Amino acid sequence: MKNSNDDLSRFWLILSNAAPPIGIFLYFRHRGQYPNKAKKALVSALTGIPIAILAGYIMNTYILS
Repeated sequence: MKNSNDDLSRFWLILSNAAPPIGIFLYFRHRGQYPNKAKKALVSALTGIPIAILAGYIMNTYILS
């Protein structure tokens, strides 16, 4: 039986991707009781880091110069 609370909402998924520290915090907050929710938050945060680096590079190199 799947626990309905063990699913990360779309809002927190997007926020974790946009602000990786929030996703990392959610991972440590939910890793014991809700492992699927914690894993989704961590994966979203870890994919948000290279996206932010790439976006920053593009902004600095092509848009702001």
